Amino acid sequence: MATLTIKNIPEPLVKRLKQQAAAHRRSLNFEVISYLEQMTHSVPVDAEALLARARVLRRIPKGIRLTDRLLHELKVVGRP
Repeated sequence: MATLTIKNIPEPLVKRLKQQAAAHRRSLNFEVISYLEQMTHSVPVDAEALLARARVLRRIPKGIRLTDRLLHELKVVGRP
């Protein structure tokens, strides 16, 4: 089995990892391994379904020309 060294881990992160390890009744090492396994076993994305959803969400009503100025105005609407 390989050994991995990670340097310069922020102390607040180490503290949270230790708390999570204790809550799960695991060692810090096993907790980190568990997180790494979860992150690397992600579910594949259905690109076609994602694109179809994006196209539905970004439909522009006919007669409106989408410009940088309009996009900026829409982004700041309701912001203080």
